[in-house]
Amino acid sequence: MIRTPLLAAALLAPLAAAAQDLPTAPYLPLDLAVEAADAALGACAADGHNVSVAIVARDGATKVMLKADGSGPHTGASATGKAFTSAAMGRDTAGLAGFIASAPENAGLRDMDARMVIQAGGLPIRIGEALVGGIGVGGAPSGDLDAACATAGLTAIGAAE
Repeated sequence: MIRTPLLAAALLAPLAAAAQDLPTAPYLPLDLAVEAADAALGACAADGHNVSVAIVARDGATKVMLKADGSGPHTGASATGKAFTSAAMGRDTAGLAGFIASAPENAGLRDMDARMVIQAGGLPIRIGEALVGGIGVGGAPSGDLDAACATAGLTAIGAAE
């Protein structure tokens, strides 16, 4: 009877060791998320725009939300939705809006998830080749300005756009 548990342990031990050696999935560290959000908020403030900036992790969970003094009441939800959309779809929200406009059969993407906001101002966050989250900016006078501030956030942390 003792041989059976010993044999099972001997056979399974190499599998347990191999599983521990597997790399973990990449993630967005909180300090980088805060740095990116702060840089994006600062870039918009320098241009006189009171915005909100959201950073979400790859799973869509909000990691950081910064709301400038004087920003509109809608800007937090807009920024979060843009960040979520970029993380979920792995692309910028302006490009996604253009894709939908050019191919009406893809209009259903707008209704995939109630959290999605398909307007310019959301960018995926990549560290190396890995998609680790999304950044969204809402509240500047145009989506292009929101996107420029989001780009400043990515640049601050050395994330690929």
